Amino acid sequence: MNRSSVLGRWRGTGETLASVPPAPRVLMLGYNGANNTGAEALLLADIDDVRAVLGPEAVITIPSLNPPNLRRYVHETPTLRIAPIPTLYFAAIRRLVRENDLLMLVEGSTYMDTWSSALLWVYLWATRCADVMQKPSLAYAVDAGQIRSPFNRWLMRREVNKTTRIITRAAAAADRLRGMGVTAPIEATADNAFVFRPNPADAGLLCRVWPEAGRNAVGLALVDFYQWPVVMKLWGPQEDCYKWPYYFTHTPERTRATEALARGYAALADDLVARHGKSVALIGMESLDEALLRRVHATMAHPDRARIFCSREYNASQMVSILRGLELLVTSRYHACVLSLAAQVPQVAVGHDLRLKTIYRELGLFDDFFVEPDVPNLYDSLRSRVQRLLNDPLCEREKLQRGYETHLRDAQRNRALFSDFVRVQGWLPAASARILRGVAA
Repeated sequence: MNRSSVLGRWRGTGETLASVPPAPRVLMLGYNGANNTGAEALLLADIDDVRAVLGPEAVITIPSLNPPNLRRYVHETPTLRIAPIPTLYFAAIRRLVRENDLLMLVEGSTYMDTWSSALLWVYLWATRCADVMQKPSLAYAVDAGQIRSPFNRWLMRREVNKTTRIITRAAAAADRLRGMGVTAPIEATADNAFVFRPNPADAGLLCRVWPEAGRNAVGLALVDFYQWPVVMKLWGPQEDCYKWPYYFTHTPERTRATEALARGYAALADDLVARHGKSVALIGMESLDEALLRRVHATMAHPDRARIFCSREYNASQMVSILRGLELLVTSRYHACVLSLAAQVPQVAVGHDLRLKTIYRELGLFDDFFVEPDVPNLYDSLRSRVQRLLNDPLCEREKLQRGYETHLRDAQRNRALFSDFVRVQGWLPAASARILRGVAA
């Protein structure tokens, strides 16, 4: 009998208090340690949920390819540990699933191959391992996007149904999963980053670190669409290597597209400076975005009026404060949209994947304020929309506020759904066990 079965059979009747099982062990698998603001905010919110439901004695294990980065914002304790895993992760993930009682998939971009097939495979492999070992698995407020590869679509249909329960962060994501043939139980809520609580000491950070810009800064949260997906191969140019054996997709055509993208953003930034007197915050929600930010900055005619803010230097709480201190936001990052909504920052999106499109549709902003990255003239498409928001910054306010309140309310359901999941498993939080022992004493 495995440990999960033991936990599931203890109900506190007919057994002595000495037989109370140890606290559950939870494996939280996601895109952790990548200096990604969204993943960081998500993980911290998810840890809070696990602690609230299972108690402080629940043992949490967080795997990472980059443990030093993860330790920037997650502090190891006797009940929270960071587990290094290699780039060829199959054996390590199987071992970690075996050592734990519950598998939680906590990465937002779980069911998609937009960024890399390897990311999709790690989540499907972990799910398969949990199923074989008869361990419960929970996809926790995740997303589903495009699956471009026929092999990946086949793999999805084969493996995702082995998940005990799936919670998606959008109804559209749940519909996409069902459209792929997924029949596992699915519930739609909202992104758990909506319940992330930044440090109050970080409030007003943008004005403190960049006083000359003050409240007069426009943010550009940028992504180089043309270096994705990351692919697995034995060798390639060192400058293209993410972490062996994963390489960015660079071709002469893609390189030219990146250069055109940088020129378009630089022209927009210069227009904001020269015509509107704004300062420009170039925002890297993931450290991988920094190369494009530096290219844009180097291309600008007014680089002295722009400054780079990157997740490599600022933690999630600080980045949230910067986002919420902006006058206006142009974003290609889903979580820049999510984490700025509490302050109703007016915004325009340039997106190439379904996550940003989905939330803009949910907010009612898609038709007027969403731009595809491959439009014939990105600068002109953005300039007209930015001009509209600068002229009337309140035109989005009602939609942003209503959208934030709706998403926050839906995100707050995640913890309740997790509690229900735990109850179905028959687990007793360690905190409750301590209370029972105290009463008996």
